[in-house]
Amino acid sequence: MEVGPFRLGMRTLKTALAVMICIILFKVLDRGAPMIAALAAVFSLRQDLTTSLTFGKSRILGNTLGGGLAIVYFLVKDLFSNDFMVELFFLPFLVIIVIVVSDGMNNNSGIISAIATLLLISLSIPQGESFYFALSRVIDTFIGTFIGIGLNFFFKPKPIEEKHEIEEDLAELAKKEKELEELKKKVQERVKVEKKTDGNKK
Repeated sequence: MEVGPFRLGMRTLKTALAVMICIILFKVLDRGAPMIAALAAVFSLRQDLTTSLTFGKSRILGNTLGGGLAIVYFLVKDLFSNDFMVELFFLPFLVIIVIVVSDGMNNNSGIISAIATLLLISLSIPQGESFYFALSRVIDTFIGTFIGIGLNFFFKPKPIEEKHEIEEDLAELAKKEKELEELKKKVQERVKVEKKTDGNKK
């Protein structure tokens, strides 16, 4: 449905439905706030429909890595009696680990989700909570991710909707390609200037 520049499509409805399912599920299971699960579901659904399955795998890998390191962070912080220095230095170090490991696993598309999982869990655990609480937050990310992937699997877009989504994806790719080309030109110009400057110094 379109009204001028505003469009209500399948992806938007599925995103809202995913959040609703998370809220209902957490209420029924009495799992507390569904924030992490809902965000994980939205992350999974907002990716291009044409690559939802691939992104789902990347998201699961990212969840596993980010969640695992969040547990490590929780244990280390608990060991040092919730010292602020652990948060200040160890958490950024874990972000570096996430990026390096994800890149080494050729899972670059899962880097953002892994960092988001790490930070959401690490920074949302109240002081004095148990290991079980931290582990439950990791499980929350998987619940949200599987809800998102499940909705993408069971609710297929209509052909015209899918065509529209593909056109959007292609337009976005073209935009990114143009931005990269402009960035490449700027870098090449800087290299030329630096070479010229170095030559003058010699």
